[in-house]
Amino acid sequence: MRAVVLREFDTPLVLSEIDKPVAGPGQVLVRIEASGVNPLDTKIRAGKAAHARRTLPAVLGLDLAGVVEETGPGVTAFAPGDEVFGMTGGVGDVQGTLAEYAAVDARLLARKPAALSMREAAALPLVFITAWEGLVDRARVHAGQKVLVHGGAGGIGQVAVQIARARGAEVFATASPARREVVQRLGATPIDYTTTAVQEYVAEHTGGDGFDVVFDTVGGSVLDDSFAAVRTYTGHVVSALGWGSHSLAPLSFRGATYSGVFTLLPLLTGRGREHHGEIMREAATLADAGALKPLLDPRHFTLADVTDAHAAVESGTARGKVVVDIG
Repeated sequence: MRAVVLREFDTPLVLSEIDKPVAGPGQVLVRIEASGVNPLDTKIRAGKAAHARRTLPAVLGLDLAGVVEETGPGVTAFAPGDEVFGMTGGVGDVQGTLAEYAAVDARLLARKPAALSMREAAALPLVFITAWEGLVDRARVHAGQKVLVHGGAGGIGQVAVQIARARGAEVFATASPARREVVQRLGATPIDYTTTAVQEYVAEHTGGDGFDVVFDTVGGSVLDDSFAAVRTYTGHVVSALGWGSHSLAPLSFRGATYSGVFTLLPLLTGRGREHHGEIMREAATLADAGALKPLLDPRHFTLADVTDAHAAVESGTARGKVVVDIG
């Protein structure tokens, strides 16, 4: 089969012919139709993502949508011909999705929502799982709360806004002036982080009380801002990029709580993979109910020009999720 292979870090990806995998026990062989590109993919390629524990040579790509070609021993949840999607590889020693086929742990998959195309479905897994683990598993977002999403126009942020709104919360999201319209279209109140200080927007939107849930998708100083924006006593901060050194004093003085999200753990350790499949089923339910739709970059890329797809993500010029067409 054709696949894009990384042979050494920080070198060009190479379109190659490699052996087609075979579905083993508990696996399904998926004919991949589309592969979503995430910033993590570009960091792995550059050798700047040690936490992904990627071994080389490797096929990159975390997200896929495709069709089940065959099932391995012990698989009863899927059958040949089923359309599926999920976050299935690309880290550790697990083959990624920039290939025509992948042998996938069936626990990681769900049936593709009928309301979405293959491209749209491939855009969701990593960002949806990250947002769901943060907002639902950790923060227990519910109706009547005020939720602040930092980076609301980004890949995780766009999905986080939609999840929080679907669960009945009032949603606010930081964005640049150029991305204000995206946040509004998703149903959140935009906050211009370039001109408005934390204390100002906390006062304007919460009367100075703070937000019930603050979801940081940016990291760095934005996590510090999150500690200053959360509600006293009952507030909860969640970060998908809480990897630096931060003072906990602003959070502690509010008596608020914090959680981190590390979405790669089930792929790296083998533990918790069933839950990722459950989360993908939640994504399908929301999409088919009209409450979830990813924003896609309009450009089309193939296996032959994956380098251009990575460049689009790295440059920050993408206006929505970048997806590689494989089928």
